Amino acid sequence: MLNPVDGRAASQGGAEQGATGRVSLDDEQIKLLRYLAGMMIPSDPAQALPGADDAAVFEDIIKTLGRDLPRVQQALSMFQAGVSQQGPDSDFAALPESVRWQLVESFRTAQAGQAALLAEVVVRCYYRDDRVMRAIGMEPRAPFPEGFEVEPGDWQLLEPVRARGSIYRHPNKP
Repeated sequence: MLNPVDGRAASQGGAEQGATGRVSLDDEQIKLLRYLAGMMIPSDPAQALPGADDAAVFEDIIKTLGRDLPRVQQALSMFQAGVSQQGPDSDFAALPESVRWQLVESFRTAQAGQAALLAEVVVRCYYRDDRVMRAIGMEPRAPFPEGFEVEPGDWQLLEPVRARGSIYRHPNKP
């Protein structure tokens, strides 16, 4: 598996510093992220939808971690610490399904921000996949320059926001 930062082979057994000095995911973290991605968004063959652990989707996840990479590495390390409480050599994928879901729910409760970060990096790439866009009835293309048709909404829903007034200081007013 390639390191998403510098293209070198990922290390085994912990985070490593790449040639750029940035933290990268090791093989175990990549395996864990892929498994979690598949739990977040499983495939649905009936609707021809790939799971987030699909090879093409997951490759996009790894390639586009970018600035989130150190935080993703930290979140996965925190999750793995919870898995390790099941036993010193616990492999998340080898645990019974009920235990895996229990660990995920525990992580989501105790580390909501970390769990949200992992969900964000997975969902961001999942909905860029052409197969997913087609399956949900959208043309697989960039939103600009053509744009997408947006149904008119109920503008009255914004009235509480307008009534609240500004929550920032105007630069030209004292």
